[in-house]
Amino acid sequence: MQKVARNFFTLAVVYALVGMALGLHMAISKDHAQMPTHAHIMVAGWLMSAVFAFFYHLFPAVAEKTLATVHFWLTAISGTGLLIGLYIMLAGNPAIEPLVATSSMSFYAGLLLFAYIALPVVWRAERHREAQKA
Repeated sequence: MQKVARNFFTLAVVYALVGMALGLHMAISKDHAQMPTHAHIMVAGWLMSAVFAFFYHLFPAVAEKTLATVHFWLTAISGTGLLIGLYIMLAGNPAIEPLVATSSMSFYAGLLLFAYIALPVVWRAERHREAQKA
């Protein structure tokens, strides 16, 4: 597994462990105030990072490019800021909202970067496959 794919997969597993721990904590305490944080950890963290890892594993040449590394670090840093900030904000500290907003926009920028990286590769691979059929 390439470096970027491995890093995204590791990040996904860490998010899954943190998200499940938060879910268990909410269930045991019967306090579900952090449900939005839990959902963000599981979807934005675990699921998206796993999808990114899978993509870079399928297309190893793309994973070797500098943009893939930029994508990883942008996603990892902004995602961590988003999830920690969201947890603190929902715990009753609204002053952290600028961090949540900045991290959210940066995380979205990471997804836009992924679209820029991935869509041409996927479409090119599909066209190549169709050309081989003909």
